[in-house]
Amino acid sequence: MLTAALGFAAAFALIFARVPIAVALLLTGFAGFATLSGLMPSLSMIAASARDSVLSYNLAVIPLFVLMGNLVAGAGISQDLFRAAQVLIGRRRGGLAMATIVASGGFGAICGSSVATALTIGKVSLPSMRKYGYSEGLSAAAVAAGGTLGILIPPSVIMVVYGVSTETHIGKLFMAGIIPGIIGVLGYMLAVRWVVWRDPSAAPITEKIPKEQRDGLFKGLVPVIVLFGLVLGGIYGGLFTPTEASGIGAFGAFLFALGRRVLTREAIRSILSDSAQTTAMMFAILLGATVFGEFINLTGVHKALLDVVQDATLQPFTVILIIIGIYILLGCILESLSIILLTVPLLFPVVTGLGYDPVWFGIIVVVATEIGLITPPIGINLFVIQSLVPNLKLSTLVKGILPFVTADIVRILMLAAVPALSLWLPNRMF
Repeated sequence: MLTAALGFAAAFALIFARVPIAVALLLTGFAGFATLSGLMPSLSMIAASARDSVLSYNLAVIPLFVLMGNLVAGAGISQDLFRAAQVLIGRRRGGLAMATIVASGGFGAICGSSVATALTIGKVSLPSMRKYGYSEGLSAAAVAAGGTLGILIPPSVIMVVYGVSTETHIGKLFMAGIIPGIIGVLGYMLAVRWVVWRDPSAAPITEKIPKEQRDGLFKGLVPVIVLFGLVLGGIYGGLFTPTEASGIGAFGAFLFALGRRVLTREAIRSILSDSAQTTAMMFAILLGATVFGEFINLTGVHKALLDVVQDATLQPFTVILIIIGIYILLGCILESLSIILLTVPLLFPVVTGLGYDPVWFGIIVVVATEIGLITPPIGINLFVIQSLVPNLKLSTLVKGILPFVTADIVRILMLAAVPALSLWLPNRMF
């Protein structure tokens, strides 16, 4: 157990020292494994892990979903999503903030990154809210909170990583994220309504968008809505696997971008380059996480931890609440992927040993880490928003984000207490 503790301490220390997470996990895992079993077995383990990572059929979804997201995002969908949401709900008090939440959910399904969602939607929505006199706290908090939907609403690359790391069905993970994602959007919208109910001046009513602009917006969104309906509906209906769905999604996104006439030679080069770089980074991180996981498994610490939990006669739900608290705290200081790859090898066997469903636990982990991104005082998304609004005081942003954090706490307690909210859809897949 001491060896595992030293390994975790070394990994965290390297990450905090700005060492890339792939390198930190690889070095720590290799050193720990070599200490316990010798140099040659460690080298053989790394070679086998690298081979399995590159040749894994399931991992083909990563480059294809990344490419799909880059193609659709490159087609300028973020502004259309916000404008369409503005047409639907923008005229009511707080409507632009709620439109920001809805657009973030839509863009998150394309992008799969919380930070990228907050940055992209923020660039579109913040100037509009500023123009109509929204308070700085509400507008910035809506963007920061909306960004956390990025890795929950499918298709999500983070869920693919969790699924591959734990050998959990990726299609079921995608389906499990839909209802919690919708609950998250509704919870944030209720938070906006509560803020404007307490202070109507925080969100003035805006003017109506002309009819000709409304019609054009929705027509432009129809192809991408059909595309994502096909991808998720095909997985749910058993028509194709997540890997096949990723290929269909990437090809459909290419046709969508082609139809918008944005695919210049330079744009294609940029999209392919970004997709290749992101994929290479993800595969490097997965290799490091696999090596680190092999080291953790070799120590047997997860078995010892499960014995401690059982001997302490703690209720399983109490253990889950403790784990949720740990993930929220880690989310304040680390990126979601780093947290998942560091902690899942240790906690996953404990949670499944207590009888919990691995699909349900995946959703709990994702939601908990995303809450940490907006939890004061050092939630990462808060500083992302500050980069967009340099004059915004952190105290103003923290005060504005509290209703959204409250909504998130209520949501994760609901998901923990009622697993059916996450498992109802995946349990009905063909």
